[in-house]
Amino acid sequence: MATRQTQPTELIPPSPASPSRAEPGRAATQAGGSRVRLPSLTGMRFPAALLVFLFHLSLPAHWLVAGDANDTFFARLVEEAGGVGVTFFFVLSGFVLTWSAREGDPNRSFWRRRYIKIVPNYLVAWVLAMLLIAVGTAPWRSVATFLMLQSWVPDYATNFSVNAPGWSLSTEVFFYLCFPVLIAAVRRISPQHLKYWVAAVVAGVCATPWLATALIPAGDVYMSNEPGVSGLHLWFAYVFPPARLLDFLLGILVARVVMLGRWRDIGLAWASLLLAASYVVSELPGVPYLFAQRAVCLVPCVLLIAAGALADASGRPSIFRHRAMTWLGEVSFAFYLVHFIVLSEVYNLIGAPLESGWAMAAVAVAECAVSVLAAWAMYAWVEKPLVRRWSRPRDQARAEAATA
Repeated sequence: MATRQTQPTELIPPSPASPSRAEPGRAATQAGGSRVRLPSLTGMRFPAALLVFLFHLSLPAHWLVAGDANDTFFARLVEEAGGVGVTFFFVLSGFVLTWSAREGDPNRSFWRRRYIKIVPNYLVAWVLAMLLIAVGTAPWRSVATFLMLQSWVPDYATNFSVNAPGWSLSTEVFFYLCFPVLIAAVRRISPQHLKYWVAAVVAGVCATPWLATALIPAGDVYMSNEPGVSGLHLWFAYVFPPARLLDFLLGILVARVVMLGRWRDIGLAWASLLLAASYVVSELPGVPYLFAQRAVCLVPCVLLIAAGALADASGRPSIFRHRAMTWLGEVSFAFYLVHFIVLSEVYNLIGAPLESGWAMAAVAVAECAVSVLAAWAMYAWVEKPLVRRWSRPRDQARAEAATA
């Protein structure tokens, strides 16, 4: 993945004649003039969120067609989709935060920006879930999810209680707490040694499912859609924040390699094909479920993220930079939070199984559309105004308001 060069230099913005200057998220310098904007990575967010949507659509709790959801072709087709989407988001988070990190930025300012970005949306979704789909949740589980602590509890029901996708935000909060320490440590790694760190972290991710099954007792609780997989094993390998910190750290390391000009880019097309091929491998009989969830698609996700960043930096064409894709990417975080609520509520409203797969497909498209509209509303009325108002230092916000 990484290749050695004798004179590493950080990426610089494209020249004024670069084609990317005409795109909606056109390149712009950041601190010190050493970064470019990455609209392609924004555009990649919605396909990743859509993978999670499709996985949740296949779960027994949301399955609308008569018959056992676990035995359907659709369920088998998308059984690894949620894991790929979450892995992509965790790596992407580390990559983007490293790319945009500013030297000398106070930790307090960084934490304020990140929590203003995620916590208000999370709490709005929590309230909606409590009102619509989680009324009977045990009080202590409701409190744990409100406080974003559910991913620390070794209990399957708690991990996915109230609003199931919320566990990943509980884990992401831990990443943000660790980021100032991690980025400082990664910056001290010599450029020629970064590739070894990347390889070591990939190996660590691959070892996590084995450690889970070798060291953690299986317990009595098993997954609803994978009855042969222990809930405790899933928690340790897939949910537990320190275990998932490896994904985030990998994103930080890869961003550093790319910024230093030491990455061997295979391009968006080949990275996309490799990701598709690895997904097929993850679905093959005999591939352990936890290994498929955590490791099979990890490197292709990394390659795709790096290819998107380099496409933007060099001005090469990228479908992910299209205006529609970047808009969907902007609302993808809200989409990720509300889609499970929409799926659950529609299931409750319909009540009886549908007789036709075509009817199910039509309902699924409608559920996706409603989720996008709800996400747009949350983005426009909650996320965007609060980020604009509170993510910057008060003095800077006042100065910009005075000159507007």
